[in-house]
Amino acid sequence: QVQLVESGGGLVQPGGSLRLSCAASRSIFSFRVMGWYRQAPGKERELVANIKLGGSTNYADSVKGRFTISRDSAKNTVYLQMSSLKPEDTAVYYCAADLLGDRFWGQGTRVTVSS
Repeated sequence: QVQLVESGGGLVQPGGSLRLSCAASRSIFSFRVMGWYRQAPGKERELVANIKLGGSTNYADSVKGRFTISRDSAKNTVYLQMSSLKPEDTAVYYCAADLLGDRFWGQGTRVTVSS
């Protein structure tokens, strides 16, 4: 089985920064792709950013230039560095990983951007 554990969420003021972490229970190079999704109240879950096995990255237009996805294979961890946060970034952020056709999810970490 695969376990993904997110951390790093919290309350931050507009313009602030947060770094989310997703610790995997196995080598992150096991996964074809890992990513961050978010779900705001009353909205569908959406892709924020992902990173493929080969290292290529993809971002939602709404976060380009503000968020950066990265990974540390020694720690089996994927990060999402979020800067210039806006109130509309408020959501529960989920880590996801694709393995052999299955998608695994973390439990989510809440990010609230408010003054």
